[in-house]
Amino acid sequence: MIRVLLADDQALVRSGFRMILENRSDIEVVGEAQNGVEAIDLAREQTPDVILMDVRMPELDGVEATRRLVASGSPARVLILTTFDLDEYVYEAIRAGASGFLLKDVQPVELVDAIRVVAAGNALFGPTATQRLIERFGELPKQAPPSLDALTDREREILRLLARGLSNAELAERLFVSETTVKSHVSSVLRKLGVRDRVQAVIAAYDAGLVRPAPR
Repeated sequence: MIRVLLADDQALVRSGFRMILENRSDIEVVGEAQNGVEAIDLAREQTPDVILMDVRMPELDGVEATRRLVASGSPARVLILTTFDLDEYVYEAIRAGASGFLLKDVQPVELVDAIRVVAAGNALFGPTATQRLIERFGELPKQAPPSLDALTDREREILRLLARGLSNAELAERLFVSETTVKSHVSSVLRKLGVRDRVQAVIAAYDAGLVRPAPR
């Protein structure tokens, strides 16, 4: 059962998402928050697997709430809810540790699929979105560059391909190995970099200079 927390200052939005999710046998809505402070408190009490987090909320916005949750060691995965595709708040939230983003006009089936993807430990980005994120991060102040010294040559290659948005199946085909082997390599990369998921690994790769934005 996937435990989901809804964090949005609009009751109508929360109600709509709850109606969609409560019809799924593998998803349980464990709470609703109307601001970032409530989201953090409920996350501690209810230990959700996934938090649907609006970015613009009173008292504490979704970006800072995400940052504090990640810093506290919360295992919850955060899906950012936004009205605008890849706006400034989304980039900051991803940098803070969010695992993906959704537009608020998302279709019900896409919402459910997104929650399942993120709950399984994956980041919710396709190749196009990943590339756009890297391009956008090139315009933002960088964090202290992480060290890639612990990575093997194969793991660096895996990381470069992850930055291009390749799936496990595509990685396996490109490298002539099994998907099981790919999963093992990806897990090792995440562990050595100390990051939560693929998109955080891509950001680390960019900050370390392993990958560069594609020419416009």
